[in-house]
Amino acid sequence: MRNVQCGVRNFPFRIPHSAFRIMKTKLVVIGGGPGGYAAAFLAADLGIETTLVEMETNPGGVCLYRGCIPSKALLHVAKLLNEAREAENIGLTFAEPKIDLDKMRAWKESVVAKMTGGLGQLVKARKVTYIKGRAKFASASELDIETAEGTQKLSFEHAILATGSRPAKIPAFDIGSPRIMDSTGALQLENIPATLLVVGGGYIGLELGSVYAALGTKVTVVEMTPTLLPGADRDLVKVLEGHIKTKMHAMLMETKVVSMKEVKNGVKVTFEGEKVMEKEQIFEKVLISIGRVPNSQDLGLENTRIAPDKRGFIEVDAQRRTVEPTIYAIGDIAGEPMLAHKASHEGRLAVEVIAGHNAVWEPQAIPAVVFTDPEIAWAGLTETQAEKEGRKITVSRFPWAASGRATTLDRSDGVTKIITDPETERVLGVGIAGPGAGELIAEGTLAIEMGAVASDVKLTIHPHPTLSETMMESAEVLFGQATHIHRPKK
Repeated sequence: MRNVQCGVRNFPFRIPHSAFRIMKTKLVVIGGGPGGYAAAFLAADLGIETTLVEMETNPGGVCLYRGCIPSKALLHVAKLLNEAREAENIGLTFAEPKIDLDKMRAWKESVVAKMTGGLGQLVKARKVTYIKGRAKFASASELDIETAEGTQKLSFEHAILATGSRPAKIPAFDIGSPRIMDSTGALQLENIPATLLVVGGGYIGLELGSVYAALGTKVTVVEMTPTLLPGADRDLVKVLEGHIKTKMHAMLMETKVVSMKEVKNGVKVTFEGEKVMEKEQIFEKVLISIGRVPNSQDLGLENTRIAPDKRGFIEVDAQRRTVEPTIYAIGDIAGEPMLAHKASHEGRLAVEVIAGHNAVWEPQAIPAVVFTDPEIAWAGLTETQAEKEGRKITVSRFPWAASGRATTLDRSDGVTKIITDPETERVLGVGIAGPGAGELIAEGTLAIEMGAVASDVKLTIHPHPTLSETMMESAEVLFGQATHIHRPKK
């Protein structure tokens, strides 16, 4: 017998040397992100023999190691800095904060270590076999796993692909300069550059740009479209734009980056667009944030019947099953929206199907949150989507200027809206812009999922004074009965 390092410290799983090369499992989950570990943990809870294959020492995936968690840790830092500066509006003046970058970076890493280490403990507690390595399909029932010990063979009855995604690249800008970062590089926070160009006005670029701006960097955002966050409802984005323009050094809308070249003091960037005044500018660093692409390459899929589409996504059915009956795909590789919570629910669904339960993927709403300041969140049908589909809707908005709680926070420019069916008054969508929108959206998601009508939300007693009241009062607006604004029903 020999001890095999399976990726979790002191993992008490011993594999005979002869078994190291040929193993069997009921279920193998490939990828340990929020989708993968959620699937593996539920499978173990249901008594299914489960193996989890992941390249990191502990589960967590991009979300915990290089995405959701470290970015939110840094956004918390940005929030504290901004609130300290904005406190002057209410009569409080603080000295300019001293930033200990090493300590800040160490704190961010401690958050990541705590979360991923906790998941490692849950792997052991649930007796999930954890293999640290890279998996490739040898067939629709067997994997080759490259580990530090060599190549390990693993045969399986079912497999769940949960390999996530990576930052998209622009080949023309891949000039090999350390000054050009993707989201992973930006989160490392190597230094606080004097100037930073953010290429892309989507949620990743705006979140990370907000962090650097709060730390003192002069941040310029360039976006090809006329507005930030293309696809999101304009009334929500408008609230964000009002704040973010005061934080950023410049916002170059309807502008295209033509070329980049590393020079002595930074990166020389050439712009193209009618609204840009300086066609060439030099930035100390550049952040490329134009979205993400699925990790569907180098998985040995050619040894199965699975073929990713042109964008790299893997087609799945309503039970997350691929064209290979033994293989399921979840999360970012299974299509948009590429969100961690969507992956977690897909992973659990796939496990329920494997366990023999009658389950299909049919959520009525998947919430989305942009963790800027202010936050933007929405769930269900949006106005933009309804317009494209030619659907008739009713929109009732409650402005936060009429919210007592928002006023006490000195943040009264937010808005909460409910989108309903004009015939049945059923809640079809919810949108929120303002501090804490990401926490508030869950109520809207629940209302949509349960098939609530506007009167259900109106008659639900909300605590006062809170921002959650804006949900209730936006429903009251529909009936012309909102307490704090006078908008008679038409």
